[in-house]
Amino acid sequence: MRQENSSAITLSSGPSSMKGTVCWLLVMVVLWGLSWPATKLALNDVPPLWLGAIRFGSAGVCLFIFVAFKKQLRLPAKSDLPIVLSIGVLQMVVFTGLGMIAMQYTDTSHAVLLAYTTPLWGIVSSWLLLRHTPSAIQICALVIGLAGIGLICSPLEMDWSKPGVVMGCAFLITGAISWSLVIVHVRHHKWTATPLSLAPWQMLIATLPLIFIARLIDGSPQAIHLSKGLLGLLFFIGPIATSVCFVISSEYGRRISVFAMSNFTLGVPLIGALASIVLLGTSLSGLFLAGLALVFAGVSMTAFSSAKRQQG
Repeated sequence: MRQENSSAITLSSGPSSMKGTVCWLLVMVVLWGLSWPATKLALNDVPPLWLGAIRFGSAGVCLFIFVAFKKQLRLPAKSDLPIVLSIGVLQMVVFTGLGMIAMQYTDTSHAVLLAYTTPLWGIVSSWLLLRHTPSAIQICALVIGLAGIGLICSPLEMDWSKPGVVMGCAFLITGAISWSLVIVHVRHHKWTATPLSLAPWQMLIATLPLIFIARLIDGSPQAIHLSKGLLGLLFFIGPIATSVCFVISSEYGRRISVFAMSNFTLGVPLIGALASIVLLGTSLSGLFLAGLALVFAGVSMTAFSSAKRQQG
């Protein structure tokens, strides 16, 4: 995996390489951010679990082709099976499945922000599972971030009388906690193959249970009316925002420090919230902006604490 001992971008081949890495990572952040309002629009025509299956199924096909073209396609080693299952089930099935269900009841700006509270839950996961006592900065980050989550989920910001609103918030937070468990696993896994070469298998692991559960809950996909607009959304959500962004993250994310990558990914909820205003006509209240600021502060402090611990 990449070096983690610098809070600045660390590259191997000079300014031109730095510019290229930054540009590609910015593309990744924009695409991931735009995928949230695109998902919200697609949910008008596709049930959430079928949308998750289509997303990972189409992205998985693209990655199988890409990895095979790079001559890296092979069955995962036995030592890598736990991480394949962890990412495929906890991150892709649980995080994405719960997130897409929740987005039926929650507006995009709230959904993307709550989903990206993962680093905060990572502090708790490491504390409970690995007995890593949090530092003073991490405790402060957790308190500040949780205060932001409390504002965003409070009845002053969300209408708790609407069906599914409280459940949607619970699903998003549960998904974020699930993703935090994956992050802890990724940090401590001893990789045999590269993350990119394992990605198609992770998406296959995610697609199959999503199809099975979707058929049980939502029935046959034949009821989905595939218009040109919907096909465009599905192509963007799957092959573009999932497979392309995964390649960018794997190829360029390893060239920078954890702190720098964390700062980049903070742009995803920001882009998602701004795009929801432009594309969906949503509005952001003062209370939401206050919660946004607190969550951003907490996540930034978490990233800073991780970088400081690596330097130490």
